[in-house]
Amino acid sequence: MSKSNKFVFIGLLIIAWIIFVGLSIEAGGLITNFVFSIYKPEFVQNLYQKLDLSEMYNRSKWAFYGMYSFILVVAVLKACLFYIVAMLMHKIDLSKPFNSFVSEQITKISYCTFSLGILSYIARATAKNLQHRGYATDNLNQFWADSQAFILMAAVIYVIATIFKKGVEIQNENDLTV
Repeated sequence: MSKSNKFVFIGLLIIAWIIFVGLSIEAGGLITNFVFSIYKPEFVQNLYQKLDLSEMYNRSKWAFYGMYSFILVVAVLKACLFYIVAMLMHKIDLSKPFNSFVSEQITKISYCTFSLGILSYIARATAKNLQHRGYATDNLNQFWADSQAFILMAAVIYVIATIFKKGVEIQNENDLTV
């Protein structure tokens, strides 16, 4: 591997870790908001992203817990996705990339991305349904605006995972015949 490729790869590894840390902080902030919104709702306006769903909580606890569950699961799944990406980039051997670990990690990435896309899509539909019932859900759209992109990305990553799985099989056959 050339020096410029190694430099780019290290840069991408650092970016993946930075994104993972940022998404973990976001998930932690949202969990903190959730706890404070239940026990000390007067502090919500001073917390992370000022996500105040107290009106929804007062109207329907089921709607509140349902929407907040979607928000938390989507945030945690995004952090998990980038953790898997960072682990993959950290442990991949670019001189022999077709191994079972890389194949499994890419498959995990595709499953996590697909889960994220489907869950975001369901959350967006649920928020739209609640909006038709008079709930204010406009401030929640930021959490699942890209659901269709995640579903499409999952399909592409799954194809790549299948190619890597076949590559591992071919490489193992070649190792056995030599």
